[in-house]
Amino acid sequence: MRRIIQLALFLSVFFLGFLAIDYYIFNRLGMLLGVSQTIITMLVIIFTAAYPVAAILEGTLSNEFTRTVYMLSATWMGVALVLGYTLIGYEIVNFVFNIPPFTAGIAVIIVASVISAYSIFNSLYLNIREIEIPISNLERELRIAQISDTHIGPIRNSGFMEEIVKKISILNPDLVLITGDLVEGTVGLHPSMFDSINKLKSRIFFVTGNHDMYEGLENVFEVLKSTNINILRNEVVEFEGLQIVGVGYSTQRNYLKTVLPGLNIDKSKPSLLMYHVPIEVEFASEAGIDLQLSGHTHKGQIFPLNFLGRLVFPYFHGLYNHNGTQVYVSPGTGTWGPPMRSGSRSEITLINLKKK
Repeated sequence: MRRIIQLALFLSVFFLGFLAIDYYIFNRLGMLLGVSQTIITMLVIIFTAAYPVAAILEGTLSNEFTRTVYMLSATWMGVALVLGYTLIGYEIVNFVFNIPPFTAGIAVIIVASVISAYSIFNSLYLNIREIEIPISNLERELRIAQISDTHIGPIRNSGFMEEIVKKISILNPDLVLITGDLVEGTVGLHPSMFDSINKLKSRIFFVTGNHDMYEGLENVFEVLKSTNINILRNEVVEFEGLQIVGVGYSTQRNYLKTVLPGLNIDKSKPSLLMYHVPIEVEFASEAGIDLQLSGHTHKGQIFPLNFLGRLVFPYFHGLYNHNGTQVYVSPGTGTWGPPMRSGSRSEITLINLKKK
């Protein structure tokens, strides 16, 4: 019951946001295409309510029908965003060129459809990005596969997990590190979703993200018992001389400042911090962390969120350096909500740790 309440509160924020977007889209397109106000109002209500209703149904019933409705309603959120900025583009152009309303409406729909189709196709491809990071006092070079924000759930399920495992197996890493949001948080979990991950020969470590909390950590941990995933809950483990520090997601402010000093991190040894959100890097640096791996941002996932996300997260995507502590922020391996990506790509990151 508590999980359903948390989910409902989380979805209400998006309901209000997309209510505004849907209202603008349908009213403006309705004006351009000559659609009656009654039909416009009905479309606004139906399309705005679709996602939160589908998410609650999927979270409580979870069957083929609810998964299909969830996928369609989630996709609409992305399409609505594309329609929104396409319409704004039309408004700007219309100041200069006088475009007939009906022609403009059809053109907006065509342009938005092409962009949406590209975004859906682009999200299906798993990109492998290989980077090299030098670390002091490293005993030997290590190959690390980082995945983040897989969002296993109604849209991306066991089949997607199998695809990830196949690609990681080819990379043959020493370690696989999962930096949060392993699950979507809106679907009943079952062990078969993660069966394929047991095929990996590498050591696997996982820290929780915010969506794992929405699902209910006890549910996530219970399902993962049947896998070879090692869950790190504010603890340090050592792998061939490398300290792997795993800190679970928290809404608490300055959480790393509170947790890291109590984890007995040896500053004379190389250390890698797994923390879902790319924040509080200054506290990781004070604790002597050499490399922080994070995700969460999805690199915005869909334009123009790519640009808005940079205003919220200074460490938004890629490799950074903060007073000697390096930070790599994954754009995510899956997608949240709309199965769409524009201006970003789904990624498995192969990190080659080199001796410095």
